[in-house]
Amino acid sequence: MVESPVDVDEVFHALSHPTRRDMLARLRGSTLTVGQLAEPLTVSLAAASKHVAVLERAGLVQRTVQGRTHVCRLTPGPLASAAAWLDAYETYWNERLDALERVLLDADEATDDPDTQED
Repeated sequence: MVESPVDVDEVFHALSHPTRRDMLARLRGSTLTVGQLAEPLTVSLAAASKHVAVLERAGLVQRTVQGRTHVCRLTPGPLASAAAWLDAYETYWNERLDALERVLLDADEATDDPDTQED
């Protein structure tokens, strides 16, 4: 079976809402029904279902229907794709901050050097 590539835009869109992030965090521990996901939140069951649909489109949640019950489970694979995308920027910023640190250390050493200080 060939898996479709992860749409990182969909993943970041899904992660952009605090309700969906809360749902994902609670799904780390176990499978939950849509009703259980909605329970501690200030959203209706219909709104919770719409949030789950966004998570499904991003590939972050898999929903199975058992009678009238919709059971959700976390599928974390797309999070790895989003993390890989962010890693490139982490490397970039680490390099830039290392370069800044070198410049600041050089400047600090220059001000500590008695030969370069004015009388």
